[in-house]
Amino acid sequence: MLHVQVNLNRKEFQLDVDLQLPEQGITAIFGPSGSGKTSLLRAVAGLEKIQQGRIQVGTSIWLDTPQKICIPTWQRPLGYVFQESSLLPHLSVTENLNFGLKRAWKSASSEQTEANKALQASIELLGIGSLLQRMPAELSGGERQRVAIARAVAMQPQLLLMDEPLASLDAARRQEIFPWLARLRDELKIPMLYVTHSAEEVTRLADHLVVLGQGHVKAQGSVSSVLTQVVNPVVVGEDAGALIAGCIGAVDAQWHLSRVDFDGGCIWMRDAGLPVGKTVRIRILARDVSLATSEPQNTSIQNQLRGSIQSITPDAHPSQVMVVLKCGAEEVLSRVTKRAVDELDLQVGQPLWAQVKSVALVA
Repeated sequence: MLHVQVNLNRKEFQLDVDLQLPEQGITAIFGPSGSGKTSLLRAVAGLEKIQQGRIQVGTSIWLDTPQKICIPTWQRPLGYVFQESSLLPHLSVTENLNFGLKRAWKSASSEQTEANKALQASIELLGIGSLLQRMPAELSGGERQRVAIARAVAMQPQLLLMDEPLASLDAARRQEIFPWLARLRDELKIPMLYVTHSAEEVTRLADHLVVLGQGHVKAQGSVSSVLTQVVNPVVVGEDAGALIAGCIGAVDAQWHLSRVDFDGGCIWMRDAGLPVGKTVRIRILARDVSLATSEPQNTSIQNQLRGSIQSITPDAHPSQVMVVLKCGAEEVLSRVTKRAVDELDLQVGQPLWAQVKSVALVA
């Protein structure tokens, strides 16, 4: 596991966290501006003076204040990707990539060979082979970020830190880079800490989720479990919903639909051209789920899930409640009125049918 225990005094708040995080995949650090996300990342990188803490990556201890251990930033095997790509404007893409490896090239020839292999692997992983001779000014924002990420990956880090890497990109460039970040998550077998305040980035990329507020951990766990919690919800308002992992079980060519199968049922959705067996993530918003006490008949809503009520919780507006349904191994949220709950006499544990009016393929 990755252990991050940090106590850092700020003028606005005190950053006080103690986290055990997965050794692989993307852990999203989520929260509003001023919650301590970037401060946490900087602390892990050794860019902040920590009053008390411990940072351990695998078997390597980077910080242990009681034992007076503090490895300086330049000796920590990490990669850091900032909001801006920070490419040197007078160097080509190839020269920018090589610049970060100069120290490795000054060492033994065997290590130079390994550094070259790592660089070539990062170029292939981020798909930037066609960009190598260009200057930074000739790249789009998304291309510049891919080069910056490849530069960080080429250093063969034990940990990759990303501080809102998509924040400076417009919507089109963000869509362009999402698949490359997903590939990075799936193929790079190291932990990644990814700072964001975007719910879309969390649902599309994260495996694990840490929610910060005023320097403290408000929630953490698998992304699907944290997003469906209704006490102190992470995503409030119209974006509340469930994130479900499944796979393409069938494709209906006549009606241009794909069926997503998961433990708890199946959902038909617009065909995105994915093959049968492809793993996917779908997002079902609470506002798009209605409830029925008996199996619906003669309805245009063709996605129906069988489940039971886990909880009924007051929502933000006094007229509404959030109902959590257990459908197999998955949880689905439904936002309905209190009047509907009363008229249907809904109770915790009661079996129900959920009618899903809309679903989004997020990854």
